[in-house]
Parts: sequence; structure tokens; C-alpha cells
Amino acid sequence: MTKFLLSLHVLAAIVAIGPVTVAASMFPPAARRVQVGADGPDTAGVGTVRLLHRICRVYSGIGLAVPLLGFATAAAMGVLGDGWLITSIALTAAAAGVLVAFVLPRQDELLERLDGRQAVERDSTVRLAMFTGVFNLLWATVTVLMIVRPGSTTGA
Repeated sequence: MTKFLLSLHVLAAIVAIGPVTVAASMFPPAARRVQVGADGPDTAGVGTVRLLHRICRVYSGIGLAVPLLGFATAAAMGVLGDGWLITSIALTAAAAGVLVAFVLPRQDELLERLDGRQAVERDSTVRLAMFTGVFNLLWATVTVLMIVRPGSTTGA
């Protein structure tokens, strides 16, 4: 059962978190490239930005399965009290917080500007890129902790 839960946990992380990290990283430069002319913003560019935002929203919801399956896997493995896992849980919560509090709302703001036929300022995309980078760095750290598992007695 442990191997099955671990497989589902890893698959959920790849399928759900991977698209969020990629789409969130692509969003700021895509928003920056949208040209706003007399007729309004470039519809193809806005469509791309809107699609990236939708990917971030939908897959972040699906991503809730990752920690749920992670808790089930950790319980089956008997490692719920291990330091590496507690650190991973805290970093996962921090990543979710950055996504919900900073990345998604700023994407919403930029889309509202484009819908209002306003140009996107470089400063706003730079800040969004910074928050996205923090989100991605937190997830990368969690991934490393899941693989290395400091103090693990499994020899992995």
C-alpha cells in the first residue's frame, strides 16, 4: 500500500505542481509582451495570458491532492514526526501561501488591466516574477527534501 500511495503522491506532484510552476513562470513575460494599441490589447496575447492564468488556478486546485497523498504516504511509512517531513510540510504550506496570496492575485490584477485596455507595467510583472520564483524555489526545495530525506535510515 505504501508504494501505491507514494506513486500516487509523486504522480500528483508531477501532473499538478509541474504545470503550475511552468505556467506561473511563463505568465510575467507573456503579459509583458501584450501590446496595447488604439483598438485595445492584442487578443492573441491576452488569450495566452488568460490560458496561463487558468492553468495556474485549475492545477493549483488539483495540487491539493499532493499534500493529502503525502500525509497518507507518510502515515503509512511511519515518518510523520521526522524532521525532513515536518520541514517539507512547512515549506509546502509556505509555497501554497505564496501562490494564493501573491501569485494568483497579481495575475488577476494584470488580467484586469489588460481587460481594461491598459498596458501592463514592467514593475508589476517583475514583482510577479519574483513571487513566482520564490514559489518555484520552495517547491524545488521540497522536492529535494523528498528525495534526500535527511536522517533517513532507508539508505536512499
